[in-house]
Amino acid sequence: MTTAQLKETPLASAHRSCGARMVDFAGWNMPVQYKSIMAEHTVVRTKVGVFDVSHMGEFIVKGAGAFDFVQYMIANDLKKLSNPNTALYTQFVMPDGGTVDDLIVYRRESDFLLVVNASNIEKDWNWLAKHKSRFNDVTLDDASDRTSLLALQGPKAVALLKELVGEQVERIAGFGYGEGKAGGISISFGRTGYTGEDGFEIFVNPADAEKLWNLLLERGQKFGIEPCGLGARDTLRLEAGMPLYGHELDEQTSPLESGLGWSVKLDKGDFLGRDAMQKQKADGFAKVCACLKVEGKALPRQGYSVLKDGSPVGQVSSGSQGIFVGYPIAMAFVPPACATIGGVLAVEIRNSPALATVVKRPFYKRGPLV
Repeated sequence: MTTAQLKETPLASAHRSCGARMVDFAGWNMPVQYKSIMAEHTVVRTKVGVFDVSHMGEFIVKGAGAFDFVQYMIANDLKKLSNPNTALYTQFVMPDGGTVDDLIVYRRESDFLLVVNASNIEKDWNWLAKHKSRFNDVTLDDASDRTSLLALQGPKAVALLKELVGEQVERIAGFGYGEGKAGGISISFGRTGYTGEDGFEIFVNPADAEKLWNLLLERGQKFGIEPCGLGARDTLRLEAGMPLYGHELDEQTSPLESGLGWSVKLDKGDFLGRDAMQKQKADGFAKVCACLKVEGKALPRQGYSVLKDGSPVGQVSSGSQGIFVGYPIAMAFVPPACATIGGVLAVEIRNSPALATVVKRPFYKRGPLV
């Protein structure tokens, strides 16, 4: 596929101006890095970085039946969002337990906003449309093309956005949602992210996206801000033990097998995938996702074999250098008996076994929200 055939976000020219290296990601021409993945990873851990994630999908669900419909479609419990302007992480699950996608659901004043993965926009839309007929008075709106999304992440993110929007930013709790203006630009934002750091995901009209991007970079200079690409986004989320669809989640893997049981509420009532996951839990899992601290300097990668006493027992789903923690890390699917914390396995890297210890998820965890 050539660059001319790829979709681009409204920030494509801004990325090129910043010296970004662009790559094909899920059919989008996206920045993988600017200076370096290591530098961008580090600035998000220590200062603040800004990402263009406008390729993500946004669906709006409204109507009298919207709550019941979303509650049926997701594995988490929407009753947690007892007040508007709150959000939760969840998944769409198939009747056989496989994962359609993972997403964030925002409850706003008069509707629900669902933010889904770029690679699954069409699939997710069709999945929702397929099941909507079971519910009365539900309206679906694909707002993806009308929405740009920037992620402002890092320990200085709150201070920067507060300076632009006002003191109310500081009062928004984790997985809270707010609206305001930054430099005269109307925005909404969730205190969410995909890096393991504090920060916000900021929704803006595509026509204003480049203006907002430039404003964040300009006003963020005193906080040490840097533009960051998808390369650092991936290493950051892996270090934080967060799943990536197509790696730790897919249509052959349930959220429970991926270690996301905290986000699955089997006792909330009927929902898609519930019966299959109840059976998995009762019968035991054939595979589970384990976090591995790998010895040496060689890096584990997706698809590499995981060994126990020299024999293959599983496969790496994601692997990289743990840039901030300082050692190679991986997530891998192995039998439950091989996933005991402290257990010793190995990852076969270029025909050589590298010792690996099963550790508690996540590899990196920041302090509490300020």
